[in-house]
Amino acid sequence: MATVGFYLDTRRAKNDGQYPIKLRVFHNSKFYVKTIFSSTPELWDGNGFSNKSPNYKARNISLRNIVNKAEMIILMLEKEERLKKTTDAALKKMIEEAISSKPQIEKTFLYYLDEFISKKNNQGTKTIYTTTRNKIEEYDSRCTFESMDKAWLENFETWMAKTMKVNAYAIHLRNIRTVFNYAIDEEYTTLYPFRRFPIKKEETRKRNLTIEQLRLLKDYPCEEYQIRYRDMFMLMFYLIGINAADLFNAKHSALVNGRFEYKRAKTGKLYSIKLEPEAQSIIEKYKGSGYLLNIMDEYGNYKDFLHRMGIGLKQIGETERKGLGGKKDRKPLFPDLSSYWTRHTWATIAAELDIPKEVIAHALGHSWANSTTTDIYIKFDMKKVDEANRRVIDYVNIIKRQKNRKRNASSYSSTKSTL
Repeated sequence: MATVGFYLDTRRAKNDGQYPIKLRVFHNSKFYVKTIFSSTPELWDGNGFSNKSPNYKARNISLRNIVNKAEMIILMLEKEERLKKTTDAALKKMIEEAISSKPQIEKTFLYYLDEFISKKNNQGTKTIYTTTRNKIEEYDSRCTFESMDKAWLENFETWMAKTMKVNAYAIHLRNIRTVFNYAIDEEYTTLYPFRRFPIKKEETRKRNLTIEQLRLLKDYPCEEYQIRYRDMFMLMFYLIGINAADLFNAKHSALVNGRFEYKRAKTGKLYSIKLEPEAQSIIEKYKGSGYLLNIMDEYGNYKDFLHRMGIGLKQIGETERKGLGGKKDRKPLFPDLSSYWTRHTWATIAAELDIPKEVIAHALGHSWANSTTTDIYIKFDMKKVDEANRRVIDYVNIIKRQKNRKRNASSYSSTKSTL
């Protein structure tokens, strides 16, 4: 059986003139384990502090606790018949962890989730995973890779389903799956409960306007406070469904040679969109000082404006005030409308025009058929995207152009008859 004792290492003194006290362990051979204590030879009696040492009784009790912890490790290994097979290096590590003054961190699933989050640079991504963390902490903060089996996932899903819709809680389950994959790659675990646990998905209604609806919205006689929200919606559409964060946080430097160039906050991917006259007109109308648009000159956070924009867009439609100074009775055109609809609407209209799917995919920043290798070697012709966007915008404005042509023709006929 291995034995443990103390040893005053007098080979090299510390800065205060004292020498480190170590555990001397005999197992397969002799090795030493550091402790937090030190002493001078005069105050050390071989097995503990002498009575000349300040507070020697309390300090000797602490030393005995250290020996007890080391001996408990040895006793446990012997009881499990693992001591003989344990190397000196492995035994030393066990004793060091046992006598460490630092509290051992409990490595639950949340510990590894925190590690995963810390490696993300995008704040939006961090926020998404932090939300998942809060859900897990509320449900089972002590869960581990071992306890999170198929049954745990089913129970967690059932618990979330009481207050959340399918697609909402599916995000948390996918985030958990991502962390499991991360842990497997880092060799923290080999467990993977998702082999037998399918994540549910509910088909959602497409969030897009038809061409007729978009034309109606574009020229609708909005209330004054709604005009800016509608204009921002159209600007986002003219910029191929640009994300609100990328548009509202853009500086004047984003405009380069007639193009709107930016790095998408969510993915870090570079985008370059030709600035069409319709978009340029709105940008000029709402030109900012510190930012491209005046939104961030007024709001400390673009999300505050986006929240108000969402409310304003949903309220566009007929209004009737009941009674003098009474409450407005609203009949919204599109009660679910939000800025997110611009992206889906652009893609749907482009598809109506038979614009090739690969062009639509590149316009939206998607890799065609997930062929990232092909994307490296083939530089996609951005002129195709520019032409596609121009076709989409022309299609939206076609009725207006037709009316102008008829008006001009009528005016020409009148002039000719007068002559």
